[in-house]
Amino acid sequence: MKTQTVVSKKKVLTYNLSEPLCEATTAKVDIDTASGNLTIDTLTDGEPVLASGTLEYVENQQMPTRSVDISNGRATLTLKSTSLGKPLFRLPWSGCIAATDWQIHLNPDVQADITARSGGGNVKLNLAGMTLTRVMADSGGGNLDVILPDNTTNLSVTAKTGGGNVTVHLGSGMKGNNILTATSGAGIVEVHIPSGIAARIYATSGWGKETVASRFNHIDKHVYQSPDFDRAVDKVEITVQSGAGNVVVNAI
Repeated sequence: MKTQTVVSKKKVLTYNLSEPLCEATTAKVDIDTASGNLTIDTLTDGEPVLASGTLEYVENQQMPTRSVDISNGRATLTLKSTSLGKPLFRLPWSGCIAATDWQIHLNPDVQADITARSGGGNVKLNLAGMTLTRVMADSGGGNLDVILPDNTTNLSVTAKTGGGNVTVHLGSGMKGNNILTATSGAGIVEVHIPSGIAARIYATSGWGKETVASRFNHIDKHVYQSPDFDRAVDKVEITVQSGAGNVVVNAI
């Protein structure tokens, strides 16, 4: 039977998460921190669990809600903050402060569909080593930092924020048709593409500059494309947009 531990930390309490694996091979994971910061990465100790981690919440609020269902090898895990508070902000956006921090570790052997939300905190996803079908990262105003695994197949990724910066690192060896959309209302949007990946890029900014690596041909207004894109079997279509900040696509 699952147990929980609550630890006091200057009016911020910590809920220790540990969800059993129960032979799950795929998972739909939906995490909403309300206004807190969120970090998601992979388990490193080989513990036979679906997910573990620590979820902070303010003393006068209820504990985060959680639900988990596992059927026919598929798990559905939902974690949600009950916070009604607002994050604290300062300029620049990189100085965004939230009242709470969630740190969640996912089992890398479970194929995952991940939704990660914050009303205004920073969201960091280090998903290297995982098998993914879909990723959606969303913040009302914080920064997003997303590291994707190598050898993805038909992966769909969305990373959007109302005002912070967005950085996405694609993995190498992408297979099939992959899609990435990275947007910010005001911040810098930056995408890093490994060599050998065929890509078509739609890059736009309202007030900032568009900077796209020279290995991608400028074929139309705001459109860039690798020379082999049309005939490539394995490829990625990328949309990078900012309302006011620069958009940058780097080839690494």
